[in-house]
Amino acid sequence: MKNKILAAILSSLFALQVHAAQVTVAAAADLKFALDELTAEFHTNQPDISVKITYGSSGSFYTQLQNQAPFDIFFSADVAYPRKLAAAGLALDTNVFLYAVGRIVVWVPKASPVDIEKLGIQSLFAPSVQKIAIANPKHAPYGVAAMAAMKSLGVYDQAEPKLVFGENVAQTVQFVESGAADIGVIALSLAVAPQMRAAGRYWEIPLAAYPKMEQGGIILNWTKEAEAARAFRDFVLGQHGRAVLKRNGFFLPEKLEK
Repeated sequence: MKNKILAAILSSLFALQVHAAQVTVAAAADLKFALDELTAEFHTNQPDISVKITYGSSGSFYTQLQNQAPFDIFFSADVAYPRKLAAAGLALDTNVFLYAVGRIVVWVPKASPVDIEKLGIQSLFAPSVQKIAIANPKHAPYGVAAMAAMKSLGVYDQAEPKLVFGENVAQTVQFVESGAADIGVIALSLAVAPQMRAAGRYWEIPLAAYPKMEQGGIILNWTKEAEAARAFRDFVLGQHGRAVLKRNGFFLPEKLEK
């Protein structure tokens, strides 16, 4: 009898091991709060699938994925990167999906003396501002957008000597929070997150001041968890996922393509 019970337990554990899947995700840093929320909810609905997310700059991930870094899904802050990977034959089913449109803001800590709501982009030149943090435009789409906005609004030449660069937009926030910079150009999705609302104040840069930040992704064709990866992608692109993305400061395409 004991042997039968032990055999049943071992059989159940083996079955769980066989059916459990882990999806590894490379995600743009602006998705930190929205995707963490969606991942927790997804695991509640799909307990047999775990999702492990690494956040960073989209350009750095693009370089890694050209060499088949061990990720199943790529969520990029610039859809151009997954499109290039798909064109190189690295996307499962050749599909690229759109999931959001990013927006940028000028952000200061709550204790800052800068009247950001009144000054807008001129906040970059308030007397207390010695360093301006942006994401590195060499590999971070939010850095590219920040540079484009400053040039479009005619303030880049004056701001350029004060610029300091974060590895990605999340590190840019850390620079301002820590005092390493006095002000920053960051993602709206980070500025409005519940974890950040009490920490600072922001002014949204007009959308016309920088190229549209279409964000998209792919499932990589070397994934060994194709069905689990598709399930997570579909959850993010579903009705609830759209609501979470919108609440976290993203514009949404009319249709989240997949």
